[in-house]
Formats: sequence, structure tokens, C-alpha cells
Amino acid sequence: MVIDLNSAVEFLRERDNFLILSHAHPDGDTLGSAFALKYALEAVGKRAEVKCCDIIPKKFDYLGKSCDGECAYGTLIAVDVADTKLLGKDFEELYADKIELCIDHHGSNRMFAERTLLDAGAAAACEIILEIIHLLGVKPDKKIADCIYTGLTTDTGCFRYSNVTPRTMRMAAEMIECEADNVTINTVMFETKTRTYAALEKLAVAGMKMYLDGKCAVITVTQEMYRVSGSDESEVDAIASLPRQIEGVLVGVTLRERKDGSFKISMRSNRPINVSDICAAMGGGGHPQAAGCQVDGPLEAATETVVENVKKYIEKL
Repeated sequence: MVIDLNSAVEFLRERDNFLILSHAHPDGDTLGSAFALKYALEAVGKRAEVKCCDIIPKKFDYLGKSCDGECAYGTLIAVDVADTKLLGKDFEELYADKIELCIDHHGSNRMFAERTLLDAGAAAACEIILEIIHLLGVKPDKKIADCIYTGLTTDTGCFRYSNVTPRTMRMAAEMIECEADNVTINTVMFETKTRTYAALEKLAVAGMKMYLDGKCAVITVTQEMYRVSGSDESEVDAIASLPRQIEGVLVGVTLRERKDGSFKISMRSNRPINVSDICAAMGGGGHPQAAGCQVDGPLEAATETVVENVKKYIEKL
């Protein structure tokens, strides 16, 4: 069932021993939301841990340490998770039917949890988490402020995307007032590349292909590219924004090959394209300008499926 903020806060006050799940291939919003909520719950005397099925990229080390191995819990929460599939295969099997509260900002949320606090108008799940923190009576310290600011800036492309609202900017300003290190966070998230990522990006961009008279640009990241570059899946997220930046492109697509031969699809768009609708047709979802799904291989078939769905959408405009 869908609940409101006050009901969510009441639920958190009544429960204890929380395990907070982020989605697989974690980004700044799911991790910032999870750790900020953990610290806020601890501030009101609760026990809480954060867990992710994938290795958390080192650039997020400042947010906190996740629970490794078996984690005993009494209450299970998911943050920034629209579908149990996004938890990762192992976590979906372990936790899918046990999640008591989901806090999310994706309009495509599958309503899998017993309770869902959803605000599709929020630019980031961290916006909802900050409202919860306020209602819990917790004043954000630097640790919480860094978490919230990370979610805000990463899910808005450093406040450049169309999802930014006045509330987003007010919350960011509040977090800076609470000593969030905005300069360092923005530098690490948007201006710093590892050498292995730079090598991976070079390989991926070199193989970019254009479709639909230049309206769709497709980048592929293969397991072989990971091997050659020395990079891995923890570094690949930034590539998704590259194909959309080309003049004339309405839909930028990144196909990321998994070890099992399937492909994770990341789509980014320019207005008026709503890639959440395109991905929904392939079993995924997300936001109007940023969405994703999964497609089976091989590469040629996966590419054909994705481009065909983009074509169908564009032809309806």
C-alpha cells in the first residue's frame, strides 16, 4: 500500500534493527539515501545497517561502510528501488517478499513492498529521505549532509537535468549549510576519472554507432573492453551520459554486457523523449530523461531490439 510521510515516520519510530537495501550497481542516490537514513535512525536510538549486492565503488567510501556477509535484521527497507529485479539476482531471491517499506522517487515503481512511500516529483530519493530526517527531529550533521548532497547532485547531473526543482536547490543549500563538502563531492563525482575508466571510455566511444538518422546514438561496453582497459562494472556508469551529448541525438543508449551474456541497457534522452516509456516496453523503467532495462544477448539482437523500440517511440511523436 502507498503511505505518506507521516505514516512512514511513524513506522520507523515503531520498528528497530533495520537493514536498508540499495539497488545493484549502486549510484550516489541509492547509497546517499541508505546511509543518510541509517545515520538518522541511529541518531534516534535505533540500530541500522546498509547492504548492497554489488561492490560499492571506492569513490563512495566517505559515505560509510556497508554490512558484509550475513546481517541479522528485524525490519527490511529498500531505498531508490523501483523493482525487486534492481536489487540484483541474489538479493531478489533473498529479500523480494520481505521488504516492509520502500522509499522511492520512480514513477515506474512496481509497488512490491508492504508499504511504499513514493514521490515521483522528487529529483532524487535523497529529497524524500531528508524530509523523513526532519520529521524524525534529527538535525543533519556533516555525515548526513554529505550523504544527502551526494544523492542530490548525482541524480541531477550536478543540478543540470530537467528534474531539478526549487526544492532540490533549497535542500542542496541546506546541506551545504550543514557542512556538506560540495566542492569535493562534485569534483569526485563529475571531474575525476581513473586511468582504467579513461581507457574504457576511449574503447567505448570509438565503437559508438548512430541510428535513425542521427537521432539515436548507441555505445556498447563489452566484457572484453573491461579486460583490455583494466576497468570493471563499478566504473561504467558515467559512460551512459556520453551518447546523448552529441548534437542531434534524442536518445543515447549504452549497452553493458554482463558476464552471463545479457545486456544492461541505460538510456538518456533530450526533450521531448521519455525514455522511461521506451524502457517500460522492454520490462524496465525509470525517469523521463534517464531509464534502464535488461535485454538478452547476443549483441546484434540486443541492439536491434533496443533501436527498434526507440524507433517505434519516435515515430509516434
